[in-house]
Amino acid sequence: MEHIDAAGVRAGVSMVTAIDALETAIGAHGFADTPQRLHLRDGAQDLLVMPAMHDGWAGVKFVSLDRDNPGRGLPYVNGVYTLLGPPGLQPRVTIDGPALTALRTAAVSGLATRYLARPDASRLVVLGTGVQGRAHVEAMAAVRPLTEVVVIGRRREAADAMATEVAGTTTAAVRAGTPEDVATADLVCVCTSSRTPVFDGGRLPDGVHVNAVGSFRPDIQELDARTVLDSRVVVEVREAALTEKGDLLRAEAEAGWDRTTIVADLAELLHDPQRGRTTPADRTLFASVGHAFEDLVVARALAEAAR
Repeated sequence: MEHIDAAGVRAGVSMVTAIDALETAIGAHGFADTPQRLHLRDGAQDLLVMPAMHDGWAGVKFVSLDRDNPGRGLPYVNGVYTLLGPPGLQPRVTIDGPALTALRTAAVSGLATRYLARPDASRLVVLGTGVQGRAHVEAMAAVRPLTEVVVIGRRREAADAMATEVAGTTTAAVRAGTPEDVATADLVCVCTSSRTPVFDGGRLPDGVHVNAVGSFRPDIQELDARTVLDSRVVVEVREAALTEKGDLLRAEAEAGWDRTTIVADLAELLHDPQRGRTTPADRTLFASVGHAFEDLVVARALAEAAR
């Protein structure tokens, strides 16, 4: 059985191709009745098991997260994806889990941004200097004409290093910044492992679009309640978001955010874009926790490209 490593993932499917594949699949099939993931937790470690099955294809992603790994010199996220396909759900390929997750997560944010951000959005602020931060710069550039990219990290040296790296891949002006830079952003991507809010939502300007991808448990909160309360909120699937997304659950518990104000899930947004942004001044938020059907769509695209 073939294995697609991280380099193969990056070379196999472009960000635009991944975004387009997700748009086609989710637009046609929603999330295909895929169950919520199994989530096990032991101290600083999490194990996520994410199965999906559709149209003669099936796959399972195993993802491990260990908050102590960076101190060991190891990746925070590890894992592997196993894809089965026709005829008869035969094992077809294994795929590097973190690379697939980076591509899929950023591509889903790119798809949401395609429908939610203002057409002229060009100033991007990225919070997070890891794999997801880098992938989200690529995803935003795939759907909007970026003129400025500001990189924010807990350590200035990490932000400087990422800014230097990104500057070599884009014609946009790139620099390291601080959380106060969200005040002039058109697009904000929050891609951190922080347990507490990373910027003041009161500084967000009218018309901004925010993608928040780091919070995947009820006790993890990248966004403050103000950001949630002031935004038109779109999620992948309501059940998953309202079970797992700490940004939303903490805003509900601490500030009275009303879960019935979610304006759309992603499939609804694709079918009726008017459910998202209604005016140029709207603040929009895509609150993502990841979904196994998204992995299956991108894994199938990778396998078919390799074949």
